[in-house]
Amino acid sequence: MADKLTAPLFTADGTEKGSVELNETIFGIEPNTAVMHQVVTAQLAARRAGTHSTKTRAEVRGGGAKPWRQKGLGRARHGSIRSPQWAGGGVAHGPKPRDYSQRTPKKMKRLALRSALSDRAANGQIKVVETFDTWDEPKTKNAVALLDAMGVTGKVLLLAEDHEVSALKSFRNLDHVIACNLGQANTYDVMWADTVIMSKGTLDLGQAAPRGTEEHAASANAEVAVATATAGASEAESGELEARGSQLDAGTSDGGAA
Repeated sequence: MADKLTAPLFTADGTEKGSVELNETIFGIEPNTAVMHQVVTAQLAARRAGTHSTKTRAEVRGGGAKPWRQKGLGRARHGSIRSPQWAGGGVAHGPKPRDYSQRTPKKMKRLALRSALSDRAANGQIKVVETFDTWDEPKTKNAVALLDAMGVTGKVLLLAEDHEVSALKSFRNLDHVIACNLGQANTYDVMWADTVIMSKGTLDLGQAAPRGTEEHAASANAEVAVATATAGASEAESGELEARGSQLDAGTSDGGAA
């Protein structure tokens, strides 16, 4: 039987406490390097502002008059001093403002993120902290002390829950650390980091029913079934109330007629 995939578990002060099991549908798949490359390329392309711009000969000011007559001077023929070969002239085939973003399907993004996490897990680069709730206030020295105690060096990606604000604020002052919540995690940041540190709550949240898996599909179908049943019960109750109201109205009408 194959060994279970695990990651070391630490307390908030950096003391190793044991290990936690990782979901193999997220951390144990075969990394798809082609998809990872495509997603990272699209992500970096989307960061480009695309505001670069150059002027063509039609946009440069001046140059309306022919610089000299066509023949008889022994010089080359020119029609404008704003043509590309002149200093101060327009630029031929220069860059213009454009959108560099690429369309990337959601399933591809999820596969790339799972591939990146699986690569980090296979190399022992994922570490889990029990909780950051014991940090009462943001202090960068607490973040530095935790990294030193865990023996973490190099670039770090920290994933914490939204309510663990003290940890997020403590780590964000370090230039070699990216601190964010689970919803902001992306393939590029995971591949950029030498170590991925996440709180136990974040890990449990991500492993509950990961998107793109059978567990997530089953959970979504169950939610739809419950919502449908609730809506049906509400409609039936409304119909029953309407029927009772109609009967009362009919009885009142009969009484008035009598």
